[in-house]
Amino acid sequence: MPEYVVRTVESRSEKKQFLELPWALYRNDPLWIPPLRGNQAELVGYRKHPFHAHATTRTWLAYRDRTPVGRICGIINHVHNERYQEKRGMFGFFESIDDSQVSRALLDAARQWFASQGIERMRGPMNPSMNYECGLLVEGFSEPATFMMTYNPPYYARLIEEYGFRKSQDMFAFWGQVGMLDTLDKKLDFVVDEATRRFNIKTRRMCRAKFTEEVRTFLHIYNQSLGATWGFTPLSEGEVDHFSNSLKHLIVPEMTTIAEIDGKPVAVVFGLLDYNPRIKLIDGRLFPFGFMRLLWNRRAIKKIRLIAANVLPEYQMWGLGLVVLHRLVPDIRAWGIQEAEFSWVLESNDLSYKSLKRGGAILTKTYRIYDFGPP
Repeated sequence: MPEYVVRTVESRSEKKQFLELPWALYRNDPLWIPPLRGNQAELVGYRKHPFHAHATTRTWLAYRDRTPVGRICGIINHVHNERYQEKRGMFGFFESIDDSQVSRALLDAARQWFASQGIERMRGPMNPSMNYECGLLVEGFSEPATFMMTYNPPYYARLIEEYGFRKSQDMFAFWGQVGMLDTLDKKLDFVVDEATRRFNIKTRRMCRAKFTEEVRTFLHIYNQSLGATWGFTPLSEGEVDHFSNSLKHLIVPEMTTIAEIDGKPVAVVFGLLDYNPRIKLIDGRLFPFGFMRLLWNRRAIKKIRLIAANVLPEYQMWGLGLVVLHRLVPDIRAWGIQEAEFSWVLESNDLSYKSLKRGGAILTKTYRIYDFGPP
């Protein structure tokens, strides 16, 4: 049997190997979309990122001879542990050849480090938290992932489950064509009209003139609206600022809605154009010219990923999610959008799951978050 060695990533060359490993593992996989290289370096902790102000990370590489064949990142998210009063470590950025020796050695390395920090429970994959890319793809391998969604080979689930991880929560991606809007239940229009009348709701696009401020508004409503969501930890102010500066270049006003009551934003939604085919063309490199190729002629992109509508807690269950989505419809049609993915939806989010099913959306992908250790 081949011999494998797992080493903690320390040197500059080892960090480069860690970041470039996916290009070797997925070189023959036509469905794989490379990550944005700079963003990946930030999220694992090799460059400055506000997530790491409240988290501790460590990374490992597995080698066969001198060739990297697997990687993993251990993450201690102190905000999560304080919020849920538990001692849990997260693992993420997991990649491996199809060999349980490799995956076991990597997971052992993370587990031993967590134990040295007094941590017995593990959860993942988180890249590096639920506010970023997360979950292991376990169903839906026929199409590439949409923007900011994960992808992996089918055998990853076997490697992780063989180690002893068990399902904690599934997340779903739903797909729909714009033509399906014509077949929606007319009762949904009644809900939109009634909620709009009851609260005198005004809806609008995000304002381009103050776009950074508008994105911050979205993220603050995101933080407040998801307080009861399984596993959620709010974005820090630093993360809000970082996301605002990043997303303002990627969001187009036509794919956004802000709902206001008496001038106060209470609900938001935005659709992200599916930049993944372009990220594949630029091989994850934004510089020197990749950024321009990413954003050039965005009206040619005809697929969006709709992030769940976020509503302040005091207005939830009143149909405001439908109100903000309803405003998007004319702009979606005018843009020429042909298809949309609604992702992700937690299996514990019964209302969103059933609403999408009732609206005719088709469940196309399932992502899984795993737990290990004492219940």
